[in-house]
Amino acid sequence: MSRLLRASCAAVALMAGCPSALAQSTSQLPQIEVRAEGGSLTVPNTEQARRAIERTPGAVEVVPDTAFKNSPAATIKDIVDYVPGVWAQPKWGDDTRLSIRGSGLSRNFHLRGVQLFMDGIPMNTADGYGDFQEIDPTAYRYVEIYKGANALRFGANALGGAINFVMPTGRDARTFDGRIDAGSFGFVRGQASTGGARGPADWFVTGSAQRFDGFRDHSDGHAERGSANVGYRISPDAETRFYFNGNTVRQRIPGTVTKNSALNSPRTAAAGNLLLDQQRNIDTVRLANKTALRVGSALVEFGVFGVDRHLMHPIFQWLDYRYQDYGAFSRVTDDRQIGAFRNRVIAGINVHNGSIDNRQFANLPGAVKGALLSSSIDKSDNISAYLEDSFFFLPNVALVAGTQFLHATRDRDDRFLTNGDQSGRRTFDIWSPKVGLLWDVDPAWQVFGNISRSAEVPSFGENSFVSAAFSNIKAQTATTYEVGTRGRRPDYSWDFALYRADISNELQCLTTAATPGSCTVTNANRTVHQGVEAGFGVSVFRGMAATDDRIWVNAAYTYNDFFFDRDALFGNNRLPGAPPHYFRGEVLYKHPNGFYAGPNIEWVPQSYFVDNTNTTTTKPYALLNFRVGYDRGDGLSAYLEGRNLTDERYIASASIAQTANAASALFEPGSGIGVFGGLRYRR
Repeated sequence: MSRLLRASCAAVALMAGCPSALAQSTSQLPQIEVRAEGGSLTVPNTEQARRAIERTPGAVEVVPDTAFKNSPAATIKDIVDYVPGVWAQPKWGDDTRLSIRGSGLSRNFHLRGVQLFMDGIPMNTADGYGDFQEIDPTAYRYVEIYKGANALRFGANALGGAINFVMPTGRDARTFDGRIDAGSFGFVRGQASTGGARGPADWFVTGSAQRFDGFRDHSDGHAERGSANVGYRISPDAETRFYFNGNTVRQRIPGTVTKNSALNSPRTAAAGNLLLDQQRNIDTVRLANKTALRVGSALVEFGVFGVDRHLMHPIFQWLDYRYQDYGAFSRVTDDRQIGAFRNRVIAGINVHNGSIDNRQFANLPGAVKGALLSSSIDKSDNISAYLEDSFFFLPNVALVAGTQFLHATRDRDDRFLTNGDQSGRRTFDIWSPKVGLLWDVDPAWQVFGNISRSAEVPSFGENSFVSAAFSNIKAQTATTYEVGTRGRRPDYSWDFALYRADISNELQCLTTAATPGSCTVTNANRTVHQGVEAGFGVSVFRGMAATDDRIWVNAAYTYNDFFFDRDALFGNNRLPGAPPHYFRGEVLYKHPNGFYAGPNIEWVPQSYFVDNTNTTTTKPYALLNFRVGYDRGDGLSAYLEGRNLTDERYIASASIAQTANAASALFEPGSGIGVFGGLRYRR
């Protein structure tokens, strides 16, 4: 822990000595708009969600839409970039490398280690994979981020935790909300939504369409997305809500290149990607229902969902995957007095099953589907049950204890036997307990600590069934220790956490040079992820040009200390894939008439390794950005934003290998200087 303690001191020094900025997810909190307090029983509004999430004895965050909609709001990075502990770097189009506390560091394609939800409905496939193409930042009222096992309320059990994207309902939505955004690299998007309520019914509908050429060659694409929910209040204590989400995404992939190419010819696409016209194309339809009942002191919630997803993915092979996911969930929350003590219990059960009609063909030049090379039906069944109890043994101090049980199966039926029978079945049964303390020092200041376990079952991309033999890839488990504090005052707020995760069998997906876009999966024996997550915001220099104007200054800093623990091959080497330090900040002038302006920076002051042998690194970088706009919360608003104004050559993302060198094509360059602007109208 000595390195971690030293890092906490370094964090304080760094934040005190560097230009600070607005951590949007916290500094906007005093301006949260609460339009319909208690309006919907099935969906909390932003303030209700914040109060609920702060009952968690661990690092969690609610990011309101005011923190990311006055920007291009094009990718998940625009939402989470000011949340300490979250590392999000765009690769191309909507695709992003996302890691929370080092989750899925070596996952070079798709997502693992973080479970994504849309209004509490799983976005990941049943076997654990996730994608970012279905995320539309313009559609959400707020986003909940639960780090690590703090995501127990969803039954989530991944090292990185969970992210829940929440739409408005008709009871807190605008009658009309429309915007148009445009900018560099051929980016154009239009979006509009409407919502309302009449008697017991309410509705919200949103849709967006965008196209982009991309900064790099061969990174163009377009996307159309739509979402809706319709609620019906059966009685003051009963409400049901239906959800729809549909997406069509077409995206070319520029690929990874050498470090020299990334830094000196950043627009250049990989030759193989050009030859094979590599792409990731997705069509998705998601339907769900959630019902909430208030019974005495308890809130009972239950629902069902179904997802139809078609992935058309010409890369080193032409992948044609059809996903059918379905499931159900139920949860009861009861808050009551037991004798002289307050007690709050949450219990639930989740079912998430699915199948993949998995066919892979040869990919011929020009993205032409060739001969069939493999075919299987992959089935995943997951049942998780969880229980968490918060017992207030003092009026303002709660002992929180809980556990989750996960039963998961992975079953492959090989239908292409000319290369052998690769059918197989695996079963996992894992308990994940948790215990913690939550101290409400005052109504707006909390101190917390917890010890928790997390577990991740291998996905089909990490299982290999050969000659009916079961894969030897094990489930990844971790024990995480965490302490921290959070609080808010009218003119300042803070969010601070220290954590250490001792991990067994960390899943590593190491890039295979012979077949770019694929990987060799292995379990690392023992690894450690520990770090510091620090956010701070303060209002300064009030009353300069008007009675209520001010400058917001804030910072979001993450320290990552990830390493092998006496590994037979790699000793105590650093784990590749994330920078030791990551800093985001902004200084923003805000006038009461709605005008705002100020610079912000993104700073990675130290390079990080891209291989387990610690021989090859990325490059440090600092990006200077500036934004100016006008927004009074209603009517017409506008923004203009410049990104990477110094045209820095930098590496935004890197794939991970066991050993790398100067010729390794592992790197994805970041975008050059770009300017974006938008107009929005609300009524």
